[in-house]
Amino acid sequence: MTKSAFDGAFDGLDRAILEELQVNGRISVADLARKIYLSPPAVYQRIKRLEHAGLIRQYVALLDYEKAGYDLLCFIRISLQQQNRDQMVHIQTQLAEHSDVLECYHTAGSYDLLLKVLTADHRSLERFISDHLMTLPGIEKIETSVVLNEIKTTTAVALK
Repeated sequence: MTKSAFDGAFDGLDRAILEELQVNGRISVADLARKIYLSPPAVYQRIKRLEHAGLIRQYVALLDYEKAGYDLLCFIRISLQQQNRDQMVHIQTQLAEHSDVLECYHTAGSYDLLLKVLTADHRSLERFISDHLMTLPGIEKIETSVVLNEIKTTTAVALK
C-alpha cells in the first residue's frame, strides 16, 4: 500500500490548504489564510512546501468542452497483438503527442490501453481512429464507447 504524505511531515492545516486549492486554485493566499485561521506568510510557506514535495503538481483552468467547440467525449480501449517494450513505448509516445487524447493509461486486463478522447464531432472521431489509431503498428483491436452524459467528473482527490 502506498504511504500517504499525511503519515509524516504534513498536518491538518496542510490538508485544509490542499482541500481548498482543489476547489479553487485561484484563491489568494490572504483569502486562504483567513479561511484556515493562519497568517498569509505561513500559508505561503506551506503552499511552497507542498509544491516542492510534489503534492501540488500544477494549477490549471478546467474548460467547458462544448463551449470550447468539442461535442464528443469517448473512451477507447486498445488491445495490442503482442506486447513488447519497444512497440508499447512507440504507441504510448504517439498517443501522448496527439491533442485529441486527454488521458492515456496502460492497463491490465482485456485491453492494454485506455484512452479518454475529445473530438469536435463523429467525423473527427472517425478520422482520429482511421488516420491515427489504425496506422499504429501492432494494434489488434479498438473498441470505442461514446459518452452520452457525464454523471460525475472531478479532479479533487480525497485526502487520507
